[in-house]
Amino acid sequence: MTEHTTEQPAGYATSQNPEADPHDNRRQVLYWRLLARLFDHEEQASLESASLAVVDDIGLPSALLDPQESVDSIVQRHPELAAEFDGLMAPEPDDEGACDRAAEVRRAALVSKVLLNVFASGSGTVTAGQLARWQSDAGWLERALGCKPGELRGGRAGGAGGGVAGPGVTPAGTGGPGTTPDLGRLISTIGPELGAIEADLVKRMCLREVLANPKLAAQLTPSMSLIEQLLRDKNNLSGVALANAKALIRRFVDEVAEVLRTQVEKATVGALDRSVPPKRVFRNLDLDRTIWKNLTNWSPEEERLYVDRLYYRHTVRKTTPQRLIVVVDQSGSMVDSMVNCTILASIFAGLPKVDVHLIAYDTRAIDLTPWVNDPFEALLRTNLGGGNDGPVAMAMARPKITDPKDTVMVWISDFYEFDRSQPLFEGIEAVHRSGVKFIPVGSVTSSGRHEVNPWFRERFKALGTPVLSGHIRKLVHELKTFLA
Repeated sequence: MTEHTTEQPAGYATSQNPEADPHDNRRQVLYWRLLARLFDHEEQASLESASLAVVDDIGLPSALLDPQESVDSIVQRHPELAAEFDGLMAPEPDDEGACDRAAEVRRAALVSKVLLNVFASGSGTVTAGQLARWQSDAGWLERALGCKPGELRGGRAGGAGGGVAGPGVTPAGTGGPGTTPDLGRLISTIGPELGAIEADLVKRMCLREVLANPKLAAQLTPSMSLIEQLLRDKNNLSGVALANAKALIRRFVDEVAEVLRTQVEKATVGALDRSVPPKRVFRNLDLDRTIWKNLTNWSPEEERLYVDRLYYRHTVRKTTPQRLIVVVDQSGSMVDSMVNCTILASIFAGLPKVDVHLIAYDTRAIDLTPWVNDPFEALLRTNLGGGNDGPVAMAMARPKITDPKDTVMVWISDFYEFDRSQPLFEGIEAVHRSGVKFIPVGSVTSSGRHEVNPWFRERFKALGTPVLSGHIRKLVHELKTFLA
């Protein structure tokens, strides 16, 4: 490795610490540079020159040290690096065997690049290109952590719920059904931080000017933060800007809906109804049972099985008409919930024999039921912001209850009311005691992060209706269980 004795930081030169592992020294240089650049945008000459020597010596491109270079651009010029970023920072079981010290240095250089690009987001005005580059780099960070791009930020690739539901066990508060413990911890800790950085970048954009320029608008990648800004500003847009805003909202809604629809389909539905004869079509043919039941007809001489009866699987499930009333707080702190629940309500509205009603509220309530099948149109009719007046929403929701035993009411809010806590709780208590299945939800976010007024949390627990944790997969599971 090239010597830089006059500019190397303390502890780097082997002459200062002859017994130190040179690989450890190199790795320390890279991480010290990372910390210095995260807390101070000014270059530290000694750390920069020493890091450049390390990167050159291990055969990595010097562009890794350029904060202006995106991971995408580096991978395009050096495609062999793409595989190294995948799972680069994923949790691994402890390995008691000897580790490859040289590989650890290489890993430190790649880790430093992706962390610096994501967490050193700068200040000042942000362009559409800069936002797109950050979103791309954040996707590489998620891949490095073993997630799908968009998964930690609640994006589409990994699902609005942080991934498609599947087998797995998750500790309470770290995710939802189908989330592994390690991924649950990442979602609950890193996810909100990435979302906060992205939201800050969006706020620093001259969004109206960007939307008015089709070329710049085309560079925008839909995200929850961007959709929030578009929904807040939609009344101030017109012409080309409004058309581009609607296109972005539509694209985001369609992508999230695709993931949520998969989660709903994978969740358990009703029990099989064996009173209804199975439909005698090929896709329902139970081949294993048919062969087993006809084994007595096997002819050893002809080596042929004669089938005198076919058996079919029951596929019809027991269903009864259900009414689902979704009430969503559309105040400023609940945007993620508003978007997710509007889309989720539309998916449940498409299920057979499920009558879905959707109400959004802040200090006023709006009945979005006529547009429940089109979440795009429903979202365009929301008016984000304002305070909370739950009793107004309850006054609109209660007349929709016709058969309490056949009704579920999902209320999504942080339950921070303006001096109306007692009236709202009394209304909820009356609904619950009438036989309605009431499900209070702190929020329905992609990250699972949620906050609930402690006053309400304790009373819901005493009522026997504890607040559901905030991950959207849990709400999907609860609703499917009731509607089964």
